[in-house]
Amino acid sequence: MLSFDEEAGMDVSGRTAVITGGASGIGLATATRLASAGAKLVLADIEQGPLDQAVKQLQGTGAEVLGVLCDVAKLGDVERLRDATVSEFGAAHVVFNNAGVGGGPTIGSPIEMWRWVSSVNLDGVVYGVHVFLPLLMEQDEGHIVNTASLAGLGGVPGMGPYCATKFAVVGLSESLFYDLALRGSKVGVSVLCPGFVRTRIGESGRNMPNDLKGIVPSREPGPLEGAAAAAVAAGIDPSVVAEHVAGAIERSEFWILPHHHVAVRTTEQRLAWMQGGTPATINLAKAARGG
Repeated sequence: MLSFDEEAGMDVSGRTAVITGGASGIGLATATRLASAGAKLVLADIEQGPLDQAVKQLQGTGAEVLGVLCDVAKLGDVERLRDATVSEFGAAHVVFNNAGVGGGPTIGSPIEMWRWVSSVNLDGVVYGVHVFLPLLMEQDEGHIVNTASLAGLGGVPGMGPYCATKFAVVGLSESLFYDLALRGSKVGVSVLCPGFVRTRIGESGRNMPNDLKGIVPSREPGPLEGAAAAAVAAGIDPSVVAEHVAGAIERSEFWILPHHHVAVRTTEQRLAWMQGGTPATINLAKAARGG
């Protein structure tokens, strides 16, 4: 029988945190929070300009920061990220697999859209775990944080590829938790499931591969897209999420639920549905507020 007594957690002061999608949004906010606690930082991002700006911003606060251009959908890029981290700082202690993109609906999205969303949201996490976990296990110290979503706890209309990948990240993270427990490892793992946060997730298309841009149908945003955009704009600040992430690392907690009430209610409604009740309701307004 496995015992799941929580470890004491990690003091990030003097340790190295690797953050993908680190040039903006939740990634940059978490980098800022960890830097304030004394962590060294490796920011990875697919956009060179914002990456350079983020590195400069953090260096201005006195933080030790390395920026690495990285497409998490490419295993070779993630391997180069690891090598750059070890070369610069000698080790990695926190790995935040955070880079992600949005996507279209289940109905009508071309298969290329599914592949792109999956390559970033799921493969990016798989590669991050695959590449960095051996280092953490060898030193028997570290913490992995994988970004999922409330959309990984309950299906959402108009977001089939996104939901599919975020459900997968939750399952991967839970499985990893048990794998580490079976080995008696001191490496921790957390899964982040926020609701709406004021980020640029709605502008993911700016990083879409050119060949995909040419085949994605162009259409005017409908009521659903408009409501989602409004919910993102009304969402919590990334700094609030960053505080939750830092706390989970420091206390070695698995679930990171900035919208805790909504996450629990979503799960309760799914259970009731499984037991013969009605489908879960979706309240975008509540998913935009923290708590």
